[in-house]
Amino acid sequence: MAMITLNIMPIAYISKGLRVDEIVKSGHKPDFLPEKIPLLETVAANLPGMIFQILQRQDGSVFIPYISSGCKYLYELEPEAVQADFQVLCKLIHPQDIQAFTESIAVCRNTVTPWHWEGRIVTPSGKLKWIQGTSQPELQEDGDFLWHGLIMDITDRKQAQEKLQESEARYKAILDAIPDLMFRISRDGEYLDLKSEGANITLSREEIVGKNLQELLPSDVAAISQVAIAKTLDSGILQTCEYQLPTSLGIRDYEARLVVSGTDEVLAIVRDITDRKQGEVALQNLAQKFAKAFSCSPDSITISTLQEGRFIEVNDSFVNLSGYGRDEVIGKTSFELNLWVHDRDRLNLVQELQSTGVARNLEIEFRQKSGEIITTLLSAEVIDLNGIPAILGVHHDITERKQVEAQLRFCAQRDRLLAETLVRIRSSLNLEQILQTTVTEVRQFLQADRVFIGLNNANLGIKTIAESVDPKYPSVSGWSINDEAYLQELRNLLKDNLVRVVEDITQIEASPKVKAHYRKFQTKATLAVPIMLNNELFGALIANQCSGARHWQPIEIDLLQQMSEQVAIAIQQSQICQKLAELNTNLEYQVQERTAQLQQKMQEVEKLHRVKDVVLHTVAHDLRTSVMGNLMVLKNLLNQGAGEQGSRREITASLSPLPSIPSAPLPLSHAQSSIPISRSIIERMIQGNDRQLTMINSLLEINSCEKQGLEIKIEPVQFSTLLGGTFSQLEPMLIQNQATLKNLVPADLPLVMADGTRLQKVLVNLIAHSLHNNPPGLNFTLSATVEGGMIRTQIQDDGVGMSKVECDRLFDLHVRDPQDCCSTSIGLKMYLCRKVIKAHGGEIGVMSNRKRGLTFWFTLPLATSSATNRP
Repeated sequence: MAMITLNIMPIAYISKGLRVDEIVKSGHKPDFLPEKIPLLETVAANLPGMIFQILQRQDGSVFIPYISSGCKYLYELEPEAVQADFQVLCKLIHPQDIQAFTESIAVCRNTVTPWHWEGRIVTPSGKLKWIQGTSQPELQEDGDFLWHGLIMDITDRKQAQEKLQESEARYKAILDAIPDLMFRISRDGEYLDLKSEGANITLSREEIVGKNLQELLPSDVAAISQVAIAKTLDSGILQTCEYQLPTSLGIRDYEARLVVSGTDEVLAIVRDITDRKQGEVALQNLAQKFAKAFSCSPDSITISTLQEGRFIEVNDSFVNLSGYGRDEVIGKTSFELNLWVHDRDRLNLVQELQSTGVARNLEIEFRQKSGEIITTLLSAEVIDLNGIPAILGVHHDITERKQVEAQLRFCAQRDRLLAETLVRIRSSLNLEQILQTTVTEVRQFLQADRVFIGLNNANLGIKTIAESVDPKYPSVSGWSINDEAYLQELRNLLKDNLVRVVEDITQIEASPKVKAHYRKFQTKATLAVPIMLNNELFGALIANQCSGARHWQPIEIDLLQQMSEQVAIAIQQSQICQKLAELNTNLEYQVQERTAQLQQKMQEVEKLHRVKDVVLHTVAHDLRTSVMGNLMVLKNLLNQGAGEQGSRREITASLSPLPSIPSAPLPLSHAQSSIPISRSIIERMIQGNDRQLTMINSLLEINSCEKQGLEIKIEPVQFSTLLGGTFSQLEPMLIQNQATLKNLVPADLPLVMADGTRLQKVLVNLIAHSLHNNPPGLNFTLSATVEGGMIRTQIQDDGVGMSKVECDRLFDLHVRDPQDCCSTSIGLKMYLCRKVIKAHGGEIGVMSNRKRGLTFWFTLPLATSSATNRP
């Protein structure tokens, strides 16, 4: 960390024209901050430390003209508290560092040299910190000392240094524990350094370091070593070389391992391998003696050390049986090769050999290289190989025999389970008990982690109704799903494969939803068999392995298939019983049903009467007024020219009698008189005529819907294309009402099943409702999303809201306020909107928010799901 020295006091007071010693001698702190002090405070605030100025007078008293805000971060003390009593800082110094601090201050004062000190402090909160202080003392004219400098937090650096020292000590201890020779050698063969503690070496360190390979080793060994050094440095890969050297003990074999340890230098680890070489020669001789016996035996024969189990020799039968090559086995222990399925079997074998010296026909399981488990009869004896106790073992493979025996037992258990299930089905009508007992016994039989039965219901989706699971794993009992796309995928898994066999789910392709389901319930392998009723998929009998991947045996698959057939029989039997129970209560149900039908008919009659009342009310009130107004307008327009007067603000209307309506003759002067009519009046009358025409059409359409049903032509439609045609219809209406429409509908939405013409009317009517009930300047936002196989469309405006009662009744057919000239027409349109959306298989509604206006919404089925469900 760089040392920082700041001269603060002169900067602080120069702008006032005062000398430092004059300020200090005044005996009080300055009560002003010159213009440069804020800059210094900014610098100090961005430093991980504290800037200070301390004045030490000749009488020993201390005055602190300035101390930065870093004091609070470093010492957990306010600057004012330190300025009031400088000793509070000294009290925080660690007891073991006080003497060094005092001595450093004394040396700095006596020599007037820069002060530098590192030590520890203990903050008021108990934190231990390392700090570094630097200062430049200045001797004043009156003999006082002015100290100005910086104190930094160096705790992180000190902790890093301590960890580095601990690491170095640890690595040194490791190196000291290695008995091998270690050399640092340059590219040209010069010995740079060595580590010889614990190794048998005749030369001293001084006789080796600085010498070349050619000076200490035989020429052939030096040449081999030089080549190995070059290859290590050029490739950066560990190199190994073996050689022999004459010693006082005779010719010794050595092995050198070389790795790159620096620029143009290697680290050579040299080990005496004479004993290993001699042992290898002895073992080779032994192998020759027993080679014929090994090669002629059809059983696997091995020779391994008694204590470690390290293989000395194996025959060809062992190679074929284990799957390992001879070079992979020799010199390795059985534990290194992971041969023992149960480690205790090796311990039991050694204990028996040590006590009796022989073992006969022990049934042992071994693991082949491929991971498969085999069973052998092991016979072994202890033999002596040059003073080394070893095991001569003969392995007779009985795997096939054990498999046949296990299969026979499995078949017997399967037949017993099927027979018991069949008896249980015939003797019991409790379906729930039958299914629960079935999954429990199947899981016990298969030794699986989970077995359950799921049923497929067209209305409710897929649901788990019976389960047996190991308590260590999550339960799927009661699990259900109604996501149509996901349901279809699950159905297809069993539809395409009569039996679904998955030994490892990580090795198959599946959708994200299926993978998420496997992760949620920790499924690693699965076996699923469909339950078929009347050639339709009714459910599935499923076994899961959660502990890991599993190979499902053919006999296990056959068991689940037969059990699924029995479950189907039980379900069918339960359904028959349920139908019998329903027939017993059918008479009462029919009475209730007839009563409900009569009530429904009465409601339909009341509904028809309500529609009739609406029609009569509308015709009696609205149509009569509209017709009279139209007659007046047509009469006046008949007597006026279609030329220049039509463009004036007022039109003169003649009061001559109507030709089509008999009336009493009027005086000539009165018949020829005319009155001016405002254009706005005529425009309002035209608007009223349009509303009445729309209302009449809506009434006719409602009447037709109630009697014959709403006729729609549903076909796949691109939603964005449908909106394009709607916008062209809305544009004049939006311009007239000074409204805006923001389209947030994505262009890549899937197709919907819809009648485009009627759906455009729905959108126009919903927007028209907001325009009629709000002043000009309304803003609309149109959006759409895909949710659960449906497209949900929202039209949001920023106008006035409605009460909850009004929202709930907006799409109902009811008589509205006759004083509102628009309410009847708009109400009929809202009613028709709901009719259209319901006919499409969707829903419609409105939400009110006083701050954001109204939000109309409706849903439409996607083309895929809708087309699939249509007959």
